[in-house]
Amino acid sequence: MSETAKYITLTDDNFEVEVLKSTTPVVVDFWAPWCGPCRVMNPIIEGLAAEFDGVVTVGKLNVDNYEQRATQYRIEAIPTLLFFNQGEVVYRVEGVVDQAVLSNKVKELFDQISTSNSLA
Repeated sequence: MSETAKYITLTDDNFEVEVLKSTTPVVVDFWAPWCGPCRVMNPIIEGLAAEFDGVVTVGKLNVDNYEQRATQYRIEAIPTLLFFNQGEVVYRVEGVVDQAVLSNKVKELFDQISTSNSLA
């Protein structure tokens, strides 16, 4: 695990390239600085980014700054994490969860990708 692994900050300017056109799976944390549960999730998100460094992109999108993007993905509560594969939302996790739950979701995502690749 890399000590320098870090999530990326998502904006309208980089969302399409970093998430929608990414060739690797992406986990997006929809959050806001005033949100207590979001602050609880920060070290968990950092841990997830470190655990899957180089395999999955982990990004954070501030819903206060990018309300349209949050509306587009029907974010009604924060924190909400969306798991993307090839620009499509595959999983949604809402609220505070521990890193093991998120790690399992990433592993499920890879299982799904492997299964769909073997069927192609």
